[in-house]
Amino acid sequence: MTRKRSRLLLYLPLVAMAIFYLIPVYVMLVTGLKGFEEVNLKTMWNLPSGIHFDNFIEAYNKLAPHLWNSINMVLPAAVISSILGSLNGYVLAKWKFKGADIIFPLILFGMFIPYQSILIPLVEFMKTINLYGGLPGLVLTHVIYGIPITTLTFRNYYATIPKELVEAAKIDGAGIMGVYWNILLPISIPSFVVVLIWQFTQAWNDFLFAVVLTSPSNWPVTVALNNMAGSQIVAWNVQMAGSFLTALPTLLVYIFLGRYFLCGMMAGALKG
Repeated sequence: MTRKRSRLLLYLPLVAMAIFYLIPVYVMLVTGLKGFEEVNLKTMWNLPSGIHFDNFIEAYNKLAPHLWNSINMVLPAAVISSILGSLNGYVLAKWKFKGADIIFPLILFGMFIPYQSILIPLVEFMKTINLYGGLPGLVLTHVIYGIPITTLTFRNYYATIPKELVEAAKIDGAGIMGVYWNILLPISIPSFVVVLIWQFTQAWNDFLFAVVLTSPSNWPVTVALNNMAGSQIVAWNVQMAGSFLTALPTLLVYIFLGRYFLCGMMAGALKG
């Protein structure tokens, strides 16, 4: 009986927190299913009198090109920053060199640089290399800003790998890339899951870099969603339907891959 009570005391706050964090999703969904005449602050918690999927169809038609812009930006940004972070973490953890203890903190310092402080030089740099206004420049920005956290994650993970494993590979004739490719990369799946999910979420939800660095035809979905609102009248049911569609990819990622994210963290990806 005591064990059941302990589990109940554990589950009750967890359920309460889950409900609290799901309230915005509930409001988005029920508002997106309502007709325009039903949308007001007094009845925003009420269920819709009828289901209006045309709101989602209208929102999707407006956002579809920009959804593909986001996908085309997020996937390469997440993959490239993860690979670079893996290589950086490997070298910093297993191939000590002079100055490594200085370079590693300098890389981590990149996590604490506010986006707003580098916008003007970033725009000028993108114009100089002819990447301003398009998706490649936005991909490059997210790759660079993602390197500190991916490097930290992989470096701490690789630090838990026994040195004897690396030394044995060296004795067998493996070089720096041979050790990485044959020994460490195959056992890095937990860390890759963590950083890929993290980078996917960060890049997908970005608004500031997207609105500053891209032209209207290359806007990601977050910027397009912001511009769905009219100047005079806002169709909140369509706006909420669009918000739900925009949030859906990250929701699905954590619903289906959330347990792998937690397993990766518990495997040592964020320890050290």
